[in-house]
Amino acid sequence: MNYLSHAYRFFDEPYFVAGTALPDWMNVVDRRNRTRSQYAEPLRDSSDALVRDVARGVIQHHDDDRRFHQTSIFVELSTRFAVQARHYLAPGLGHQAGFLGHIVVELLLDWVLMDRDASRLTRYYEVLESLDASQLERAANLICRHPVDKLVVLLPRFINERFLADYSDDERLLWRLGGVMRRVKLPELPEDLIGWLATIRPIVAAHADELLAF
Repeated sequence: MNYLSHAYRFFDEPYFVAGTALPDWMNVVDRRNRTRSQYAEPLRDSSDALVRDVARGVIQHHDDDRRFHQTSIFVELSTRFAVQARHYLAPGLGHQAGFLGHIVVELLLDWVLMDRDASRLTRYYEVLESLDASQLERAANLICRHPVDKLVVLLPRFINERFLADYSDDERLLWRLGGVMRRVKLPELPEDLIGWLATIRPIVAAHADELLAF
């Protein structure tokens, strides 16, 4: 699942929302410094409410992902899209097609949530703007196994960029997908995929309720 799909049910709990994003944020700033459920579990009943909320958000993130990725509809769509994507990629890039099929379902599901209710996107960023980045980083340092010192830089950039809004446009979505590929050191995606994204967008929309019913 992606940022909004993890968070939209919890907008009244800002640091819980931050916790649902923390595993993905750490993948951006320090991929080796994981925020695993077992690291957060001892803090889920912390007397420090902020730390407790972040820890519970991290646990929620991993619980969501585990259940979501096991649903038959996610497996069906991600596999179908991976097979289709292979026709656009260079030979021998089946692993990239599989990765693309996986993440495009997640990003388009965020788009469906925004398309159904535009206020969700606004509210999400309002929640993030209410966070104290230094306090979030303090909580992250209690959860992660290694020092965390880049969240205070990442959070304002994440808010200012507002890239979730780009998921509504096929060309901008491809650009964002390309950024993910660069981050994990996979080849650039061809522009031909823009037309393909337009064809799969309504498919994800049609199955969104099933995807969110886990």
